[in-house]
Amino acid sequence: MATKADFTNDEWRMLLASPMIAGMAVTIADPSGIIGMLQEGWAGARSMLEPKSDAGASDLAKAIADDVTTSHGRSQAQDFVKSRIKGKSAAELKPQIMSVLEDVGSLVDRKAPADAASFKAWLKHTAEKVAEASTEGGFMGFGGVAVSDAEKATIEDVARALRA
Repeated sequence: MATKADFTNDEWRMLLASPMIAGMAVTIADPSGIIGMLQEGWAGARSMLEPKSDAGASDLAKAIADDVTTSHGRSQAQDFVKSRIKGKSAAELKPQIMSVLEDVGSLVDRKAPADAASFKAWLKHTAEKVAEASTEGGFMGFGGVAVSDAEKATIEDVARALRA
């Protein structure tokens, strides 16, 4: 099973950021106001930590969850995200995010084949949890849909980019 030692520092930073990136893809697909964005952010954060208590999670997902709970790990993940989105317009963000997820998919296929399927499933699950965190549309939380069509399409885009 793959560990942090199997990856370069830059690769590890990308892996640390990958759950954030997967969640961000859904958030930008159908922005839902400040409250919705907060709910989606919390859902992404909770999903990032799930491997710590999931006996069936891949060792790689557990290592990411352990590292992202440290100040250093969070900083590395945040710095990676900032480096990829800084200065990008809204229209440029989705292709950039999907490119990162393609790189993540290729990396885990190459360097962590035993963990790859489970790791990619976790990232897709993170995107799903973010999508489900806030209703879209409606008025003041009433009459909206749990997961919008744009979010559903983005979840499929995430899975396709990862080759999950």
